[in-house]
Amino acid sequence: MTSVASGRACALVTGASGGLGMAFAERLACDGHDLVLVARRLDRVQQVASHLQQTHGIQVTVIRADLNDTAALGEVEAVLANNDAMTLLVNTAGFAGYYPFSSVEPKIIDELVGIHVRAVARTTRAVLPGMIRRGHGGVINVSGLLALANTLPTSPLPPRAVYAGAKAFLLAFTQTLAGEIKGTGVRMQVCVPGRIETDFHAAQTIDMSKQPPAMSAADVVSASLAALAQNEIVCIPGLADPNLWHGLNDSQLAVFRSAAMQASPAERYRLQPGD
Repeated sequence: MTSVASGRACALVTGASGGLGMAFAERLACDGHDLVLVARRLDRVQQVASHLQQTHGIQVTVIRADLNDTAALGEVEAVLANNDAMTLLVNTAGFAGYYPFSSVEPKIIDELVGIHVRAVARTTRAVLPGMIRRGHGGVINVSGLLALANTLPTSPLPPRAVYAGAKAFLLAFTQTLAGEIKGTGVRMQVCVPGRIETDFHAAQTIDMSKQPPAMSAADVVSASLAALAQNEIVCIPGLADPNLWHGLNDSQLAVFRSAAMQASPAERYRLQPGD
């Protein structure tokens, strides 16, 4: 690992050895950020780092880390907490784990929750105090449209109960935290893309011919960074009509406010003994 000490703004990207994480790294390097790149595949991420250093003249720290490993996650947290130049955290690390829930291995459940829930919460917690103290910064957490797919069938969509649940956590976590830190100067965003042109699904040999069309990783990054500049908490790159999301969000709040004011069950749930 090398250190970043140029005085430029610095961004840390998890899952940076390929796919969306690499696309974020490339765009941020082009925009003049020094980088901390976190990935499990050391050879791949070192290649990315070398290319970005040579092309853009920035400094890059490389951390080889499996974010399901407590010690490795702690190393990443330390970098986030102790670098006063850290202005952006981008959590893209993840894997699909598409299995029917009744047959998925418990180890896969633990790893999905570890990467998409625990690691995101821990890295965000590590970076946030410094950003709040400095009065600026941003965090981008990458969720996905499957968080919104609910009961849609598993054909052509994949079986996804744990994965979708973890991605739904990222949506609720980021929205709630954005409200909690409002006024601090720190921006929170959850990016909710659909299928992206990466090798993300290749490891599970999913038939892509029946899947929705894919967006380029570079386009997802551009949408996300544009949304962050506009202080848009939920970025859905493929959504042409933002009123659809605003309507859904308003409906959720209406349900919350209506149900929260009631001290007894709704009439349809009032069964009498023996019914």
